[in-house]
Amino acid sequence: MSSRSSSSAQSQSIDDLKLQLSDFSARQKELFVKRHPVSELVFGRAKFIDTVLQNLWSQYDLSQQTNISLIAVGGYGRGELHPLSDIDILIISPETLEQKTADVVGQFITTLWDLHLSVGHAVRTLHECSTIGKDDLTVATSLQEARFITGCEDLFLQLKGIVHSDLFWPSETFYQAKLDEQRQRHARYNDTAYNLEPDIKSTPGGLRDIHTLSWIARRHFGATSLLEMSRYGFLTDAEYRELVECQEFLWRVRFALHIELRRYDNRLTFQHQPSIAHYLGFEGEGNKGVEMMMKAFYRTVRRVAELNKMLLKIFDQAILNNDIQADIEPLNDDFQRRGHLIEAKMPALFQSRPETILDMFLHIANDSTIEGVAPSTMRQLRTARRRLNKFLHTIPKARQTFLELCRHPNALHKSFRLMHRLGVLSAYLPQWSQIVGQMQFDLFHVYTVDEHSVRLLNHINMFNDPNNRDKHPICCELFPRIQKKELLIIAAIFHDIGKGRKGDHSIIGEGEAYEFCIEHGLSKPEANLVGWLVRYHLLMSVTAQRRDIHDPEVITEFARQVRDEERLEYLVCLTVADICATNPALWNSWKRTLLAELFYSTQRALRRGLENPVDIRERIRHNQQMAIAILRKEGINSYDVERLWQRFKADYFFRHTHQQIAWHSRHIVNHQDNTAPLVLVSKNATRGGTEVFVYSKDQQALFARVVAELNRRNLNVHDAQVMTSKDGFILDTFMVLDNKGKALEANRQQTIVKNITKALADSKPLKIKARRAPKNLQHFKVKTRAEFLPTKHQKHSLLEFIALDTPGLLAKIGATFSELGIHLHAAKITTIGERAEDLFIITGEEKGKLSELEETRLKEALLKQFTKVDNKLLSKT
Repeated sequence: MSSRSSSSAQSQSIDDLKLQLSDFSARQKELFVKRHPVSELVFGRAKFIDTVLQNLWSQYDLSQQTNISLIAVGGYGRGELHPLSDIDILIISPETLEQKTADVVGQFITTLWDLHLSVGHAVRTLHECSTIGKDDLTVATSLQEARFITGCEDLFLQLKGIVHSDLFWPSETFYQAKLDEQRQRHARYNDTAYNLEPDIKSTPGGLRDIHTLSWIARRHFGATSLLEMSRYGFLTDAEYRELVECQEFLWRVRFALHIELRRYDNRLTFQHQPSIAHYLGFEGEGNKGVEMMMKAFYRTVRRVAELNKMLLKIFDQAILNNDIQADIEPLNDDFQRRGHLIEAKMPALFQSRPETILDMFLHIANDSTIEGVAPSTMRQLRTARRRLNKFLHTIPKARQTFLELCRHPNALHKSFRLMHRLGVLSAYLPQWSQIVGQMQFDLFHVYTVDEHSVRLLNHINMFNDPNNRDKHPICCELFPRIQKKELLIIAAIFHDIGKGRKGDHSIIGEGEAYEFCIEHGLSKPEANLVGWLVRYHLLMSVTAQRRDIHDPEVITEFARQVRDEERLEYLVCLTVADICATNPALWNSWKRTLLAELFYSTQRALRRGLENPVDIRERIRHNQQMAIAILRKEGINSYDVERLWQRFKADYFFRHTHQQIAWHSRHIVNHQDNTAPLVLVSKNATRGGTEVFVYSKDQQALFARVVAELNRRNLNVHDAQVMTSKDGFILDTFMVLDNKGKALEANRQQTIVKNITKALADSKPLKIKARRAPKNLQHFKVKTRAEFLPTKHQKHSLLEFIALDTPGLLAKIGATFSELGIHLHAAKITTIGERAEDLFIITGEEKGKLSELEETRLKEALLKQFTKVDNKLLSKT
């Protein structure tokens, strides 16, 4: 009877505790929403859990034991707990616990799990703590932060004695190990915090960077907090306040994330960014609130990263004595080199003469042995930067030095990134200070605007390296011979500087770039060139990817906008660097080939003169002659080839290379059964992708069937030429890449041939199976738009279609064309993050430009289809 009564009481106690925990969490959430100081909530949660553990410890009579102690370690040891943080505890004893005591400890731990607390626990002897801690850096670090909760306090003091002895991770060894650990952690995030979905804790400049400073200071100096670090003189009062301010903001973001999640995570995902922005009070139309919140986040982690690097260098000198005893070599009256670091000779140099800030980076560019800035000089720079009462570009001497940096061959890889990291570009240009941390809520732009722009400068520098010729053949040929490289560099700095402001960022940037050039003493023609590059920095990529560059009119129009070869050469270098710096996954051999074709076609047009357009008949004759020569060598009967070509329209020979024509013709001539489709897949990469050629008697929705099958095989169509012979056969060419942006692997080619052939032989009505949209698409909204672009002739219509890039989109568009009797002739497929921006060359039922009625019907059908389909797909995710 008493046993059942005791069990019931214990059960009731757990229920009561669950209710208390739930009420406490609800109260904390309420206080957080009311803007209660987050530090009080974080520390308060740890104290509340202390109380829960102490009460349970007593309830299980463990408080009666004299040889056991309950210790908080890790973040809980620091007295910090967020709503979903692990509660890391350590139970220690002098010797291995007796079985009876071990059973009770097991019941204690089980109760914590029953309360749904996320507990990480270890039960160890003092000797085991010492042995395991010496071998494991993570354990050693968590023991540094050990905090007594309840039990035998003498045991805890013995543990502290072990952990703080010189034999347990000597200070120098611990410092080096934590430094290596941070480098490896940063490398996992590509050494940047400016990712789309950053990790609040582990990203460079995140909370872990603050923890690392604390761990090293605790181990070497005995400082148990940031405040104690400032008292030891390794942090100034201003730096202490800044770190606390940054930590407070990151804690608010993390706390908001934890009250939003069900499971522990520290990633600031697209899914949760809007709600977190709302919790933190960032509001605005559309995604404005998210962009404001993320801007504050990125600026915060940049400040933490800067302080982290500076303080680690100070620790490096204090712990390892590096650079203190190094040889000193004067550079001029203002600077000297101490070892591999540059150092200001006077303590207030930058405040008394701010223009010397730029001089320091010129020295860095000049001296290949300088690897960084001395910590004392970094500290001086931070102070001077905050006390500037004007932007550096207003100082004539600084303008002169900045222009020297733009012209310096080593500045791109040695100075500009460091200038950005140390806040000098923001101190120089007011416009740059506005784009720091400016993000865009989409899947296309992987980095913030400032990080993207700095990476663009790095990519321009890569064009100097002959080892990159395979990846960037045109740019590696052109850039070294460009005479005024500074014009390209200034254009790169300004190309996105207008983002985040109202209006077209290219137009805003054009005006500001022009003014910058005039202010810095460049000529008007030079300023006009820079302004033009900024205004039209997207022109070449848009033309190559979203226009029909086989059309002579497109090339002529592009050449008219470019005007001369000098602008073309600058523009292609800027375009390639821009694409590469936007998203590492964007640049592939397909884009390289497209831009190369556009570059050389435009170059020929400019050299020929725009008044002398391409002789289409001459190109057709040339392609036919070259193709027939190849086929003769292969033993193909010329009569059979000529009879085949009589069935083809002239446009076929104009829009294909002679190699493609020979390849198609050889297989069609040898194709025995004209009633069966012929499907070819290029063995080698063509124009950076794999060419899929389909020859078949025309049939309903043929294009849609092919692209639906390619979509099922996870292949992305980037370009399509759709042609019909005089006698009703289609000759369709699809340029495809796999989901990694590469040409199709050889072992997949026959499977693709077999599956497309089977799909074309299927006489059943086409049914496009709706697949689930990827999870990351559910957080984005793209307004579906179908617009007809102006053309100068009546041969065809140009339809630009923009929508959310859901699975099977191209097949559905093709099916809609078929249903309405619209003839598709070519497609340019462009995916920009979550957006599909596709161009279709089409004709109506009369084989000419669509009538107004046909345009209206097509637009209505597409908008109805994709508004309905997108909502259905996204609701499934």
